[in-house]
Formats: sequence, structure tokens, C-alpha cells
Amino acid sequence: MQKLDRAFYDRDTVSVARELLGKHLVHVVDGTPRIGRIVETEAYLGPHDLAAHSARGLTPRTQVMFGPPGHAYVYLIYGMYSCMNVVTEREGHAAAVLIRALEPVANLAGRSQGPGLLCNAMAIDRAVNGADLLGETLFIVAPAVESRIRIARRPRVGVDYAKHWAKRLLRFYVSGNAFVSKK
Repeated sequence: MQKLDRAFYDRDTVSVARELLGKHLVHVVDGTPRIGRIVETEAYLGPHDLAAHSARGLTPRTQVMFGPPGHAYVYLIYGMYSCMNVVTEREGHAAAVLIRALEPVANLAGRSQGPGLLCNAMAIDRAVNGADLLGETLFIVAPAVESRIRIARRPRVGVDYAKHWAKRLLRFYVSGNAFVSKK
């Protein structure tokens, strides 16, 4: 398995969101790699996207989104669940892809359907916010053999406040996969 390089992330966010499907998210915890196959993502296109955190501008919370591509943007929702995004495109653009669901591959305990649940299963929390995804403990790899997948496209989940952006088809998932959070 080969880690994705910086150039993979430094591209159009929708392309990255689609092409992350089937890749493996790896978090090494106490020497043990926790691995999940990415089966669902959502694209957040930058400050003009009213559903993106960066739409509120540069803040201490969103600073990582404005940084270079290929870093983890991890934030807390409902005061209890971590959610992990992958920063995309050029530095300063503030776009990211939310990882919404994983199919367990190795050493995952608990459910992984939904961004908060997958972070719990992968032991991902705010401590890894800003982590370089080319590092040694949190990274994404292309599996040795990638199977062909059918990609479904739907509106993002939980962004009704974002006006016309709520209806945009920016959620992608592996069609028919049992680990997708919302069919």
C-alpha cells in the first residue's frame, strides 16, 4: 500500500472526494494500525460554500482548512463527537473533504457509519487536528488492489441552514455498501 502524496490532495475538492472512495484511512495507535476503507465522503468547496466551516472566515477553529493541502482538519460537534476532514486545494482556499463512513479493514472497534462514529472507532480526536497526512501515524493509502466501485451522489447531510448549498450533490458514497451512513 502506498500513501497518497501531496499532489493527490492539491486538486479540485470534488475530484478528491470521489477518488478517496475505496482508499484506506490508517491511524496507528499504540503501535497498532487501525484501518478502514473509505466508503462515504462530502465535499466542502471553500468560503463561498455556505455549508463549509470556512464560510465564516479564518478563525482559530478553521485555521487548518486555510493551510496547505493534505492535512487533517478535525473538529468537535455536539460537544462530544470528532469529525475528520482532509484539507484540499491550494493553501488559503479553505476547502476540505469530510470522511463520513468507513468499512472496517483491521483493528476497528465499534461502528464506523457516520463521521463521529468512525472517529471513535479510529481513535481520531482533536489531538490530531492539523496532522500531516504524509506522516507516520495518520495517513491515507491506496490499497494494493483497488476494486471497481459505483459511486452514488446525493446532497450533504445536516446542512439545511446553507440555503441553496444544502441541495448541491456533494456527498459521494460507494453504491450498495453496507457501511454507508445514510442511503
